Amino acid sequence: MGAEIVQLVEQAGPYLTTAVGAYGVAVFTRAESAAVDATANLGRRILQAVWHRRNEQGRAELEAAVQDAAEAPEDEDAAAAVRQQIKRALREDAELLAELARLLPTAGETVTVTASGERSIAAKTIGTAVTGDNATIRP
Repeated sequence: MGAEIVQLVEQAGPYLTTAVGAYGVAVFTRAESAAVDATANLGRRILQAVWHRRNEQGRAELEAAVQDAAEAPEDEDAAAAVRQQIKRALREDAELLAELARLLPTAGETVTVTASGERSIAAKTIGTAVTGDNATIRP
């Protein structure tokens, strides 16, 4: 299971980095944002899934690692500390490993999405799509 965890965390790395950069420590409490790109939103979902499965000490450790990474986005060691927290959580929770594996795109998966025409949108998966003149999001 160790190699599977390492591979999953490597695949999740760009999503985690983007989420930490976009949300900072608020990543644990923020809802998905239409203004934030899909990469950051997936990273947010990964971090929230891990955070919700941890005990109080595990949550505090993950939150501290995310805080450090958010304060120093260029620091590879800070980003590595976040990944290490994810690995620790995955080693302790096989169900979490399966959950995160379902969230991440399949390796080698190629998706072609085409949109044509004025104001058209295209996406493989859409959480929220707001289009049109004077469009608003209603809770």
